[in-house]
Amino acid sequence: MAYMNKNAELKNGYNAYIDSSVDDMGTQMDMGTQMDVGLLLMEAGDTYVYEDAKKEVAILLFSGSVTYEWDGKKVEADRPDCFHHDAYCLLAGCGTKVTITAKAHSELYIQATVNETPYEAVMYTPDKVQVEHKGFGGELMGCMSREIKTFFDLDNAPFSKMVLGEVLNLPGKWSSYPPHHHPQPEVYFYRFDYPDGFGAGFANGEIFKTQHNGCAVINHGFHSQTAAPGYAMCYAWGIRHLEGDPWDKTRIDDPEHAWLWKADANDHIYPNH
Repeated sequence: MAYMNKNAELKNGYNAYIDSSVDDMGTQMDMGTQMDVGLLLMEAGDTYVYEDAKKEVAILLFSGSVTYEWDGKKVEADRPDCFHHDAYCLLAGCGTKVTITAKAHSELYIQATVNETPYEAVMYTPDKVQVEHKGFGGELMGCMSREIKTFFDLDNAPFSKMVLGEVLNLPGKWSSYPPHHHPQPEVYFYRFDYPDGFGAGFANGEIFKTQHNGCAVINHGFHSQTAAPGYAMCYAWGIRHLEGDPWDKTRIDDPEHAWLWKADANDHIYPNH
């Protein structure tokens, strides 16, 4: 597991967090992400072009106002922030020329991987995004209530070698909980509703402080996380399918904490007076 925050280095344009050709964030023991991950910062009038003969790319609007253009198509996307407004995400196959033009200050998450099988690009607009609300039924006294967005996965994009979504982690609550793992490495890219917001992540026996524009790479093992009270946390979660072992909503719970799924898990909690 690795965690990085590049706020002190961020500049206008593309800011690389992971370059799979240079450092895939793997170790001798663990496989790397097999993905490029970065944050694109733009001002009004800026244009950014992505085109790669071998890689597919996902471009997710975190905040701002931009125009997406590809293959003669155009989509206007406005999203003041990722906490109160729905998302736009373009998934484009190798060889597709994608042009992003900013109409205001905008921040976008970019994730790419090698996939030499071309396919027609798909724009996931708010009406196409899969949204789930978990933990609102009284489980663990609401401590793991969160909103999960899935832009694309094996079900709706079997032609892609990636998965991408967002989680809205409410203040003081937990997500990716109870602790679980899956064979496929995962990337989390964090956003907070206030620049000084923070939380904590748990992975592979380590604990790391999460902050705005931080990026965590989880290569193996159980993971979970929480946001500090008063600070909402939204994070993009990205997975690269393994050859012969795609992520198919794969979740392997930590057996030590599996009892938390029981209907009477709240019964041991000391009642309020």
